[in-house]
Amino acid sequence: MERLPEEERIARVMADRTGTDPSDWYLVLKARHGMLLAFESVRRALGEGAVVSQLLTCCTAVDPIVAAGMEPRYGELSARSASLDPDALPLSGDVRAVVVQHTYGIVDASSSAALAARAHEAGALVVEDCAHCATRMARDAAGAPVADVSVHSFGMGKMLGTLLGGAVWVNPASAHRGAIDDLRARLEALPVSGRRIDLLEGAFIPQNRVFNHVPASVARGLRHGLARVGLFEPPVSVDELRGKVSREPMRPSAHLCSKVLAAFDRLRDTERMRAEAAEVLRRELAGTCVETFAAAMEGPVQPLLRFPVLAPDTAAADRLIREVCAAGYYTTAWYRPELFPGVLDPGAYRVPTDRSGLSTSDDITARVAPLPTDHTPTEMAEIARIARAVCSGER
Repeated sequence: MERLPEEERIARVMADRTGTDPSDWYLVLKARHGMLLAFESVRRALGEGAVVSQLLTCCTAVDPIVAAGMEPRYGELSARSASLDPDALPLSGDVRAVVVQHTYGIVDASSSAALAARAHEAGALVVEDCAHCATRMARDAAGAPVADVSVHSFGMGKMLGTLLGGAVWVNPASAHRGAIDDLRARLEALPVSGRRIDLLEGAFIPQNRVFNHVPASVARGLRHGLARVGLFEPPVSVDELRGKVSREPMRPSAHLCSKVLAAFDRLRDTERMRAEAAEVLRRELAGTCVETFAAAMEGPVQPLLRFPVLAPDTAAADRLIREVCAAGYYTTAWYRPELFPGVLDPGAYRVPTDRSGLSTSDDITARVAPLPTDHTPTEMAEIARIARAVCSGER
């Protein structure tokens, strides 16, 4: 594969920040495309079967499993990290891969390493979902990456905040040589996106300004109508609410790569701001009535995309989000409902009706309220005060 100069620069940035080799990094138009190729390569090399993931996630993280012809299977969550519990993995003989998701950017290294070890013992390949923590990866006690494949998103609402773009790292030390070699070949063969995608990327912000100034019902119709005729690139398409992946996988153009490189110039400042915000929330919420996840409160402070807290119940979680927004700090009920923002065809996703093994997952999904982390320390202290007041029943 002959990379664009801009691709080479992004691969070097990813390698420098992760202590890896640039030759093991590949760019994709969307991170979900990288996951689709990974699961297709798993199916080619290991055969049909299941991929273990979690319900507390975006549907676009499960769409690639379904679109690759694999069965999504859902594991219980850890109350420590809101990611899969390594002690409760459903590792039957037909499991071909396990997804390690760093929910809201929480990288719980010990739990991730334990999960990867159990998956590998069962003969499954490990795919790491770094959508919320681009350029950060889970490592074992020896400092080695735990995943066979690590997928990073540059997309809207993520750490870099571009509309499009993602990167896939393939582990040269992986024991799954067949799947890894197949994935490398397919990533190298991807075409570069064309001028049409560039134009859609450039039109996205002006289009949303229009949507934000018309009634919600009109905006919804405009989004769907323009997307249907190919004049709008939605973050999640209607097809992607039904278990499909929109667009054929491709690599980003030089124009899109330049947007990613510009975002990288701002990334260290962004991470510093979000780490400072997480540190304020740690301090302000420690020892209070506000429940959160131990992995977000312990160890070195991480630059979280959101700082998740657990309200007493769903009504309180909704009230907390409303109160935070009313104070001028935008946030959403990210990952509630499960398979966020909610799917149109639960059957396509094999959503289980028997929830006996998913009590922690159901509890977290019902009560989670993700707090924003893109504000000053003074503003974050105010957000913490709102969280304490709502969770204590004072407001």
